Amino acid sequence: MNANSVQLCARCGAQWPVQGQPIQWCPRCQGVLFAPAPIDAPARRRNYRWVVRRPDGPTTQPRRRPARLGPTPAYRETPRWGLLDPPPALPSTRRRRGFAGLADRAPYFTTVAAVLFAVAGAAEIGRYIVLLYNRTRLIDPLVLALSDTAVWMMSILALLAAVVAAVAAVGWLAAARRRTFDNAGRRDPRSLRTLALGCLIPVVNLAMPGVFLTELTADATPKRKKLIRTWWCAWVFGGAMTIAALAWRFADSLQAKVDGVFFTALTDLVAMGVAVLTIMVMRDIDGQDAVGRALVPKRWLPATGPAHPVIEPIRPVAKTAQQEVVAK
Repeated sequence: MNANSVQLCARCGAQWPVQGQPIQWCPRCQGVLFAPAPIDAPARRRNYRWVVRRPDGPTTQPRRRPARLGPTPAYRETPRWGLLDPPPALPSTRRRRGFAGLADRAPYFTTVAAVLFAVAGAAEIGRYIVLLYNRTRLIDPLVLALSDTAVWMMSILALLAAVVAAVAAVGWLAAARRRTFDNAGRRDPRSLRTLALGCLIPVVNLAMPGVFLTELTADATPKRKKLIRTWWCAWVFGGAMTIAALAWRFADSLQAKVDGVFFTALTDLVAMGVAVLTIMVMRDIDGQDAVGRALVPKRWLPATGPAHPVIEPIRPVAKTAQQEVVAK
């Protein structure tokens, strides 16, 4: 390469002497450098760049026609995107029959069971008061008969209501699981028979209902998960108290039997609390409040107001020397 050769920059026009191999980019502006040429060569001989084109390709780019503008968007009313929630779906007024209808009314049967357990607990407390009164005084046989009748009748009714509520709760659980898994695009791995056996067999039903409900909380809120865990603990505690109350009935001493009456009253009240928690879990999973009304989700919007307060606080005005003299 001739030592008197230079490369001209296509962007800034600087000339760079060729030292060894030619370079491609301008050290000053990073523009493209032309091929080396002698210093005294005219500019027209240096301003050539090789461009590769297809033999059959067009030499010029076709002009693109501008797209035709459509009609101006117009609205019949003010748009309110994101500011209006759709109305909640109205519940179907058609009542289903059979097991499906029983499942739909599971919260109602659970409420009846809670009320009967509360009344049964009150009857047990009444009997305990009668037994305490009998320590020093005689009891009218009619009062004793009424107390025994109230205890046995309320206990049987509460037990029957609990059985019906348990069967209805199994149907509700199956429907809730089916709805949750359908929304996730999956199939419920538990059959209705598995749910029924896990929820209705004694001792086994202390653990399996909590497992069945926990499987629904994969994408649930922390509040719902906490509610289900609380219900599970209360359910196990209530089951343990029921077993202890049944074992207490085999006591021989009179004082143990009296204590058993008081413990049975506490067991009935705990059963009432468990029934209330069961209703809360059903309402929460169904998207309802405590009385069965559909919950409307709250939408939180970020505040875009000024950072400083709109109404400035009132500050005392500094008194001048003349005002202080007049005040004195």
